[in-house]
Formats: sequence, structure tokens, C-alpha cells
Amino acid sequence: MVKVHLWSGLRAFAGGAEVVEVEATTIGEMLDALVAAHPGLEDAIEAGVSVSIDGRIIAAGLTEAVAPENEIYLMQRLKGG
Repeated sequence: MVKVHLWSGLRAFAGGAEVVEVEATTIGEMLDALVAAHPGLEDAIEAGVSVSIDGRIIAAGLTEAVAPENEIYLMQRLKGG
């Protein structure tokens, strides 16, 4: 199981939880598992989110590995400009 920290705007869709646990080995599996466990998260995830693993924003995509020892944050999509 990986622990995913949710930004404050998403917590209402996960029963108010700041941290949720899901079974996943990649970012893609993690996002799918989050939606399966908390369907209210689907719109925000589909709109786009940023994922931070151990303080590094992941831009590589859905195949990046996640593990129980990682510190994972789901954040509002970061945009440059």
C-alpha cells in the first residue's frame, strides 16, 4: 500500500482524509486506485493533477514507480508560463 497525501481541495472527496492508502506500483495504478476507492476524486484527476514523489515533481508519466516507502503528494496541476 502507498500513502497519498491530498491537497486540501481534494480532501472533501475522500471523506475529509488528508492521507489515503491504495494498492499501486505505478502512478497510473495509483490514480486508478484513488478513483476506485474515492469516486469523487475522478473529476479532479481527469482534469489533471501533479504528483510529487519524495519532493520531486514527476513529469515522466503514469509508468513511474511508487512504493510504500515513498512520500507521495497529489497536488493541483502545476503550470508554467
